[in-house]
Formats: sequence, C-alpha cells, structure tokens
Amino acid sequence: MDWCHYRFRSRWDLDAQPAAVFAVLADGADYPGWWPQVREVRRIDERSGAARFRSLVPYDLWVIVSEARQDPADNVLEIGFSGDLEGWARWTVLPHGNGTRALFEQEVVARKPLLRRLALPGRPVFRANHALMMRSGLRGLRAHLATKPARPSGPASPPYGGNAV
Repeated sequence: MDWCHYRFRSRWDLDAQPAAVFAVLADGADYPGWWPQVREVRRIDERSGAARFRSLVPYDLWVIVSEARQDPADNVLEIGFSGDLEGWARWTVLPHGNGTRALFEQEVVARKPLLRRLALPGRPVFRANHALMMRSGLRGLRAHLATKPARPSGPASPPYGGNAV
C-alpha cells in the first residue's frame, strides 16, 4: 500500500438548483470567498491556476490546478493537480429532491516532503483534516448560495475560464 495515496469522496446536499451550484463550483477564483481553507487562488491562464489550501493541521498545500473537464450538459467539473498534491478532483452536480446533490471525488498522491515523511503515523490526522475541510466547505457553500439570487433551472453557462478548484 502506498501510504501517500489518498481517495476521498463527499456528498453535499444543497438547497439550491443544480445550475446555481454548478456555476459557483465552476468559478474556482471565488472559492476563497466561501471556503475558508482555500486560502488563495491565482489565475495562471484560462484553464489553470495556483491554489493554496490550509486546514486545521498547520501546513499549507500549494498546487497547480488545471481544468480537465467542464461539462455543463452533464454537470461535471474535473481538475488535475500538480505540486504538493498530484492527482485529480471531480464534482458531479445532480438534482436531488428540490435541490442539488454535489458529489466530490478526489484521488491524490502527497508529494510534499513533510506529508511523505509522516505518511504512516499522520494518515489518520490527514484524513480527519480533509474531512474537517470538507464540512467547512459545505457550510460555506450553503451560506454563499443563500445570499445569491435564484437562477432559472437548466444547465449553467460556464464562467470565464472555469477552473473549479
């Protein structure tokens, strides 16, 4: 087993229409405004950016994020990571009841030397840290969506350049 390899999956149920959720998730540059652990996002070009993450464990993760797929028809956003984490993450946005279910999937390998050195003893802490980050992101997105005006149903129009972080 590679102790530096992680797979994560989260399910976020939201009281907003799929198009509104998709639009917010597709705008990676806006993540620091609603997700406290996404500390910084800098656009590199129309399909990539640099991002810094920090949760409860006191270390920063820097990654280059590259858009792999932005498909409003299928409500799928996928990005690739390189840097302190290498791999991919995907949002799938689905109608659920009167709102939306956003499925988050991520598969990464830790490349940051500290994370690699602490891979075995730190694994439970790193996984708990990620879970806390995801819970905080869900709270932040719910609050953010509650302040946005309702959008009509249907596929979202992609924002400038995308880059779902």
